[in-house]
Amino acid sequence: MERRKSDKRFYFGVILIVVGVILILERLNLIPESMADMLISWQMLLIGVGVLSVIGGNRTAGTILIVIGATFMIPELITVPHEIRRIYWPLILVVIGISILMRQRDHQRLRQGNDPIINIPDDDDPKSSKSTYNADSFNTFDDFVIFGGREIFVTSQALSGGKATSIFGGIEFDLRKATLQPGGAIIDCVSVFGGCGFKIPMDWNVRNEVTTIFGAFTDKRGETYNDRYYDPSKTLVIKGLSLFGGIEVKHF
Repeated sequence: MERRKSDKRFYFGVILIVVGVILILERLNLIPESMADMLISWQMLLIGVGVLSVIGGNRTAGTILIVIGATFMIPELITVPHEIRRIYWPLILVVIGISILMRQRDHQRLRQGNDPIINIPDDDDPKSSKSTYNADSFNTFDDFVIFGGREIFVTSQALSGGKATSIFGGIEFDLRKATLQPGGAIIDCVSVFGGCGFKIPMDWNVRNEVTTIFGAFTDKRGETYNDRYYDPSKTLVIKGLSLFGGIEVKHF
């Protein structure tokens, strides 16, 4: 994990050097201003962030950002007919869907157990529900919420990780009765115009590897989190993408 962080810093440093060199060449009139504007643009920014995300292991988020940036950069390079430009956003939706399906396929290989999930409807909100994962058979989870809300209790005694996706909705996981597997766990979280929340035990350490774009990652344990609770062997890594959304960690 530390090696990955070092790689990300290295590539970020390379990107800064490249941007600086481009600006110097443009100021010296060694490259056309139009080329400098193209290389230093919001499209290239998305591509750069996407590359860093892929390097950091967030392939879904990185792929989406690279595709969006590259799609809107094409008209800067060549003349694109209006009929083609009209399908940009549908094409991006298709790519996002394919990326999610690919991640789903990879995750299914790691999933253990086949016991059913018990869904308990929430009387206050017909779109909301509460779920409980069997502690003995589920060491991973995979939940998707769109235009709704869910509260999920995970009681696995060897939690290895999971996936959480919220789009225009909210999803909250209560992990306070769960136990991490030796070496910790990794949760891949995607929040787009939505929110993901995690209630965790006090002795867990949280490592934030979320890419935030007009979004936020918040650790609300605050003063309740004390060094005396910290157990380095219990590390929860949260990675993924927060796009116009929020990811929150708390204890209560």
